[in-house]
Amino acid sequence: MTVEQNVLQQHSQKHQQTLLNQLREVTGTTDVQLLQQALQVSNGDLAEAVAFLTEKNAKVPQQDETTYYQTSQVASDRYISVGSQADTNVIDLTGDDKDDLQRAIALSLEESNRAFRETGITDEEQAISRVLEASIAENKASLKRTHTEVWSDSPNPHDRKRIDSCPVGLKNVGNTCWFSAVIQSLFNLLEFQRLVLNYSPPARVHDLPRNQKEHRNLPFMQELRNLFSFMVGSKRKYVDPSRAVEILKDAFKASESQQQDVSEFTHKLLDWLEDAFQMKAEEDREGEKPKNPMVELFYGRFLAVGVLEGKKFENTEMFGQYPLQVNGFKDLHECLEAAMIEGEIESLHSAENSARSGQEHWFTELPPVLTFELSRFEFNQALGRPEKIHNKLEFPSMLYMDRYMDRNREITRIKREEIRRLKEHLTLLQQRLERYLSYGSGPKRFPLADVLQYAMEFASSKPVCTSPVEDIDSSAPPGGTTGQQLPLPSTAEQDSLPPLESSASGPSPAPTAAQQQRVPIHKPFTQSRLPPDLPMHPAPRHITDEELRVLEGCLHRWRSEVENDTRDLQGSITRIHRTIELMYSDKSMMQVPYRLHAVLVHEGQANAGHYWAYIYDPHQRCWMKYNDISVTKSSWEELVRDSFGGYRNASAYCLMYINDKKPFLIEEEFDKETGQILSGMDKLPPDLKQYVKEDNELFDKEIQEWDALQARKAQQEKLALATAAAAALAASRTSTSSSSPQPMSIESSPPDNAAPQQDPEYMEQPSPTNDSKHLQEDTERAISRAAAEQEERSPEALLNSAMMTPNMQGVIMAIGKSSAVYEKSGPETAFFKAIKLEYARLLRFAQEDTPPENDYRLQHIIVYFIQNQAPKKILERTLLTQFADRNLAFDERCKSIMNVARAKLDLIKPEEVNMDEYEMWHQAYRNFRETTIFMMTGLELFQKTNYVEALMYLIYSYQYNKELLLKGLYRGHNEELLGHYRRECLLKLNEQAAAMFESGEEPEVTTGLGIMNELVVPCIPLLLVHDAERDLLAVEDMRNRWCSYLGQEMESNLQEKLTDFLPKLLDCSTEIKSFHDPPKLPTYSTLELCERFGRIMAAVCRVPIEGR
Repeated sequence: MTVEQNVLQQHSQKHQQTLLNQLREVTGTTDVQLLQQALQVSNGDLAEAVAFLTEKNAKVPQQDETTYYQTSQVASDRYISVGSQADTNVIDLTGDDKDDLQRAIALSLEESNRAFRETGITDEEQAISRVLEASIAENKASLKRTHTEVWSDSPNPHDRKRIDSCPVGLKNVGNTCWFSAVIQSLFNLLEFQRLVLNYSPPARVHDLPRNQKEHRNLPFMQELRNLFSFMVGSKRKYVDPSRAVEILKDAFKASESQQQDVSEFTHKLLDWLEDAFQMKAEEDREGEKPKNPMVELFYGRFLAVGVLEGKKFENTEMFGQYPLQVNGFKDLHECLEAAMIEGEIESLHSAENSARSGQEHWFTELPPVLTFELSRFEFNQALGRPEKIHNKLEFPSMLYMDRYMDRNREITRIKREEIRRLKEHLTLLQQRLERYLSYGSGPKRFPLADVLQYAMEFASSKPVCTSPVEDIDSSAPPGGTTGQQLPLPSTAEQDSLPPLESSASGPSPAPTAAQQQRVPIHKPFTQSRLPPDLPMHPAPRHITDEELRVLEGCLHRWRSEVENDTRDLQGSITRIHRTIELMYSDKSMMQVPYRLHAVLVHEGQANAGHYWAYIYDPHQRCWMKYNDISVTKSSWEELVRDSFGGYRNASAYCLMYINDKKPFLIEEEFDKETGQILSGMDKLPPDLKQYVKEDNELFDKEIQEWDALQARKAQQEKLALATAAAAALAASRTSTSSSSPQPMSIESSPPDNAAPQQDPEYMEQPSPTNDSKHLQEDTERAISRAAAEQEERSPEALLNSAMMTPNMQGVIMAIGKSSAVYEKSGPETAFFKAIKLEYARLLRFAQEDTPPENDYRLQHIIVYFIQNQAPKKILERTLLTQFADRNLAFDERCKSIMNVARAKLDLIKPEEVNMDEYEMWHQAYRNFRETTIFMMTGLELFQKTNYVEALMYLIYSYQYNKELLLKGLYRGHNEELLGHYRRECLLKLNEQAAAMFESGEEPEVTTGLGIMNELVVPCIPLLLVHDAERDLLAVEDMRNRWCSYLGQEMESNLQEKLTDFLPKLLDCSTEIKSFHDPPKLPTYSTLELCERFGRIMAAVCRVPIEGR
């Protein structure tokens, strides 16, 4: 995230006053308006502002061509002259030919240079320290935040374990996503990676550093080596770069001067690395001109050829990141063409000595790694702040640089001239084509061919003699009219009306009310057909056949001519476009290929945003997306969507190309003895190998401790379950009449076709003898009271009881239907009959296609088991448990069958039913019910517009439901429905919070931002993690709502709060934040749960699908 831009926004007023004071002190100008004008013209750049005031107040002497070039580079020097070896063009302002004002400026600059010589730190580096301090402060502040705001690691180390050789991510330690994007891009340049890993500090490093520059660079270089070694050999999924960022912060002194953008960090990072390697190179090559590998890798040279007031000049310059303007260009080549030519250059090619001035850039030496910095931020003078350019800019995956090389200067000039001539001709052709396609003199224009066609259709239409008004007024009501007839006037009224024929000959008097009622009006949207005599189109009143023949012939001919002309123009335009595209396609101009290596992307606005990188993996031949700790496979299509711009608020701000003819840049290193590719820890030098090994051992120990802890917890749970099962079994054996109730399970799940083909062993065995005698006695007593009990307490009558569960209702109904068998053959046969009847009923429920509000899984655990294909033995034991419920002991018949079921349960051997598996299925059903209650409660609160409370229920119901659905389609609920209401709840909360922020009232603003920080922002990664289109659009809508405030005037305290909040909202990381614990669930009976679930689902399903 762009911390430096946030700081700029917060301190813009103070910073502007500081700049005004500096300008006043340096130039001696006291006119405040003039000082402000200088700052506006220079976009806040102090050097340009000084130059502006110098031109205003002093007469600048004639410059020669060298001086011209030097001064022309002041504004862009920080981009072009990168590194210590590029500081050769120093503007000398202390000479005798300068006036007093110039000498005063020179003294000021000399003081700055003296500070640099003493400390080794430039003003620019001091400016960057503010940004780094803000980044580290944000990281430290995050440790003090509330639980809802902390980016926390998963407590389970297996979640943080690296999978095979997957690339290692970098943790965002507080607004450092820019650091992650830059470091990952450089790390994946294997030559750069080798240079850093094998770097050894100079021997004199053990002595005290000569200046602060050495004191800064060498520790940073060591931390970068450590970081790279972790990225190579760590067992962790991601690593923490805090120590490297901390050293960056400690390297500078705080400064109130202007903050730099992220491109400056990349620039300075390479500059620091260059300095570190320069120290080593100077030590290794005593007496020789040392070669700096960073310069060899990232820096090139170009030749500036120009004319200043008729005088030609040439000057060679060094460059690192090459800046390109985006605004006004459609692709990278157009940007490069514009950047290579400045001013009027016609005089460069002519023999005449013209007074025009301009210059061209020609590359004489390109670096192996060619970096383009895309300028997507511009300063809005009216608003006094930077704004982002979202224009689309295309760039190729393979870039040929031949046309920009000095050795091809002449042929490129010829081709550029040819392209210029073709574009002029193209403009003329497009103007002519536009006259054909937009014909007319009024505000509305139409294609000329269509105009002629319309005229021909009009002339060919059936002529009508009467006027269109009379044609409608005199027509009879259409036959298809079914509307109610209006009342007819009285006879006296009819006699007073003039005859209809008079209306056609002379002026008619004003119509009466009766006339108006009798006029039949055609209603095209309500009548079933048009009146039979009404023409479809307007038509000419009078036209002879001869006139029509001549007119049709002319119109046909003219239309054919226009169509031919249009086709010719379009064909010519297409051919010219194709010629321009192929202008540089010959082999001679395709000898310098550069392949796209990395794209650094920024999403957000100028004041806040998030950074990530797309990097090409040549070994897997695919693009990878590096987004902080998340490293995932991507595609060219996704890269185009996020990087070209024009889509959402994301676009590339830096392109890194590598020379395709230098494979060493990305080639793996080989072992010199075995010839095998070095990978993992084998890449590391001994000191780093030991460093990574120690960290990996610590991580392994953490995993072992976690596994041991989980094993202890599992063992404790298993012992608890075994103890409970043993206690239940012992209680069931003490008495068959007054035994403890079997645990009535409302949680488990069975298979689709679990209907037993044959009874299991324990079902075939007869009940024990003592039980049979007891049951026989019960049966005799039941027969003696049969009539009375059937009338008063029949099982079917008990179905009306409100407290009866659906499971119990089904069991009683099955027992009732087996009463005839009971009377004839006794309880055991009746038991088999009843249990098969109940299973058949539940199987039918499981196979029915029911509406969402009638979910049989909530009513019957067996239905859940059947749909989810639970093992047969699990299903049978659960059904037996239901028939063995002690609540069935309300009459002799049910009690007898209950005792048979209990006897069958006792006969089940431990090896026949795995109790761990049995409990697992029941736990799965408990999870299903809990997820249902989460969903139901969240939907009820959502309908009551209580979005704050509804959110956590919807969030957890979606997450739990997703986990359930991973195990089976019927394990959970409709994911799309839950996703919709989760998304809608976040959008509603975002709308509420934005409205509170817009109110401007301090309590409302605080509450609104609290909702965003504590509820909405922690949930955004949940929407981003799966890249669902609707979720992504919802996140984009929320971000756009808050980003829209950036262009509005508001109080400074609101601006400060907004600037502090936006980076959190715009963070695109998919790392899941920890938030509130799951809300406590209310307890519902099965009947109450089914009733409330049915009611809320019926209300939800009434919403049209487009509304969801």
